[in-house]
Amino acid sequence: MPAKSISTQGDGKTFEQLRQECLQKKKLFEDPDFPACDSSLYYSQSVPINFEWKRPGELCENPEFIVGGADRTDICQGALGDCWLLAAIASLTLHKETLARVVPNDQGFDRSYAGIFHFQFWQHNRWLDVVVDDRLPAVRNRLVLLHSASNNEFWSALLEKAYAKLNGSYESLKGGSTLEAMEDFTGGVGETYETKSAPTDLFNIMKKAYDRGSMMGCSIDITSSAESEAQTASGLVKGHAYSITGLEEVNYRGKKVKLIRIRNPWGQVEWNGAWSDESREWNVIDSSEKKRILQNSMDDGEFWMEFEDFKANYDKIEICNLTPDSLTDETKRKWEVNMFEGNWIRGSTAGGCRNFIDTFWTNPQFKLTLLHADDNNDKCSVVIALMQKNRRALRKEGLDLQTIGFALYEAPADEDHLGKDFFRYNGSKARSKTYINVREISERFTLPPGNYLLVPTTFQPHDEADFIIRIFSERAAGTMEMGNTVDADLPDPPMPSLPEEETDEEKGLRRMFEKIAGSDQAISAMELQQVLNGVLSRRREIKFDGLSLNTCHSIINLMDVDNSGQLEFQEFKVFWEKMKKWIMLFISYDTDRSGKMSSYELRIALKAAGMHLNTKLLQLLGLRFADENYDIDFDDYLTCIIRLENMFRVFQALDKGQTGQVNMNILQV
Repeated sequence: MPAKSISTQGDGKTFEQLRQECLQKKKLFEDPDFPACDSSLYYSQSVPINFEWKRPGELCENPEFIVGGADRTDICQGALGDCWLLAAIASLTLHKETLARVVPNDQGFDRSYAGIFHFQFWQHNRWLDVVVDDRLPAVRNRLVLLHSASNNEFWSALLEKAYAKLNGSYESLKGGSTLEAMEDFTGGVGETYETKSAPTDLFNIMKKAYDRGSMMGCSIDITSSAESEAQTASGLVKGHAYSITGLEEVNYRGKKVKLIRIRNPWGQVEWNGAWSDESREWNVIDSSEKKRILQNSMDDGEFWMEFEDFKANYDKIEICNLTPDSLTDETKRKWEVNMFEGNWIRGSTAGGCRNFIDTFWTNPQFKLTLLHADDNNDKCSVVIALMQKNRRALRKEGLDLQTIGFALYEAPADEDHLGKDFFRYNGSKARSKTYINVREISERFTLPPGNYLLVPTTFQPHDEADFIIRIFSERAAGTMEMGNTVDADLPDPPMPSLPEEETDEEKGLRRMFEKIAGSDQAISAMELQQVLNGVLSRRREIKFDGLSLNTCHSIINLMDVDNSGQLEFQEFKVFWEKMKKWIMLFISYDTDRSGKMSSYELRIALKAAGMHLNTKLLQLLGLRFADENYDIDFDDYLTCIIRLENMFRVFQALDKGQTGQVNMNILQV
């Protein structure tokens, strides 16, 4: 069952609500979210052509949404460099059910016409319904961007406008890959193979993809623009997008022969070699097998080839593996799909690739459990796809694609987020072939059943982006995000000791405390600030400008058992024991002896203090306390650790039913 789409309009209204409003008011829709102005066209420069925004009724007498069915002749490139999008739309027209989702058929220029149209696209695990008005950029009453060969047909031009709106502007569509658009039309995961360097089991990969309803295409490379659309002696066309529509094995003269069926959507130019329509090979095989294979073949532009001839003549294969909600009930088999969302945040989880071992371990980590091998195999097939989100739309803010990749490690049992030493001493079991600045990088792996750790990264540390990971497997797989634990192991404070049982250090503390405390034998936040700054200023290994009064208030909130707003000596003494431990932790994780601690080390410093935080909380702490060099000074470190302990004390009090203590601590946190 297809997933329901979400309206993207700023006012939250659906396409049908907006259309009915316009019909009642007898007014054509004007989209406030994507106005007919220059900024909707270009963001980096002034508009190079004097465009006018025209509705279809102003460009021709009898506009129609679709004339005689949507096909590739409806797609003619204009002045924008988005041929990748056009190729994907042409491929989409070959898959009518998928096309009907992207281009809903509940619209047109009939009585329900109100100058409003809508299209549906997949974005980051959601189907979005994108509404546009039908004002299109024209010059001298002719469309200059994507248009149909028929002057009165407008579905393809309006589809391009909706996709431009989704990505921020028409200019944002410059440059891309066909698979990127195919994924947005289907929600699938793309794979690309070079036939000359493909895996030995390429036929099996493609056969399994075909059985799971995947959309597949192939092409022959060109070395110059002059070769584009050039026909070879064998009847194939260079630089031309073909669709793959079937794979079979037949018995031929005592051996199995692998065959592939290909469709040329441009017409009747076909392969004329072995296994072509009238070739003698068909006369040799069993008549029932011939009938079975040829019964669903189309006469116009569809043909069979031997798989080895296919690899020799074609250069590139693109596969778009579809999610179960994009497939029909008749599909033989369906992929199992798992999905995660995450972020690389500088100072906490943007650790960079394995070259940067000191921060690599801080990247988000995900556990993948492959339980069952594929049918007739002892290995598990899995496609892993890492996609960075919204980068095309962020171009207008000067942000482009990050360079991304991922690695897979054999995961130890029952471990949470793994630390630096694991990656220092353990190599990856599999990884993306390269780090590259594309929207999505995907790889297919064949792995033994077991537990694996997936680490997605940018190439450089500190590079920020949002991402999603999709994992396609033939059999059900277990997945979980690592580092999700939020708990603390905080010991109860020690019982007060009698004055005669105090150590020399405690006696020294008492003298200092009594000197500052005065007759009430308690110190305020301001007095505590004076004491701590005096002690810590003598420690050269700690670099700070003094503890803030705010930090000292947090200390009193944590240690003030009797809620007096001040610290008595026994409370101060317990705090001092904590303080000594926190100082030693800070110094031990100040690895470069700068007097500050890297914010990337915060996870393990807090863990050593008995506190476990999940990735989201660590990202927030990094944003709150790290400076522009991703360092945390001692004052911020102390504020952070004290407030966290206060928070965990609240949780502990809740567990024990101490509601009065909870109410006080909530105010203090």
